[in-house]
Amino acid sequence: MNQEQKAILHSPTLESVIMVENTIQKYSQECGKYQLWKKLPKKMMYQTFLVILNYLKESGKIIIDKDGCIIWTYNPKRIKELISKKLILK
Repeated sequence: MNQEQKAILHSPTLESVIMVENTIQKYSQECGKYQLWKKLPKKMMYQTFLVILNYLKESGKIIIDKDGCIIWTYNPKRIKELISKKLILK
């Protein structure tokens, strides 16, 4: 096990990831990490929440602006439109 794996005591479930995604979409551009964590419909360890945020950031689904505000960026419909118009490659 590497250092990062040792630090993660509890891996997020798919249900947890989806819950965080839905909450970010609902409150996109409104709040930072801690405020968003407090808005989750179910309680979750803050460390687990941060693991999910890191995953969403690395996968390009969110960005965090200079003020710490979390913004949902993933838009599959728009991506399909751009592909169909040949403005971006598959």
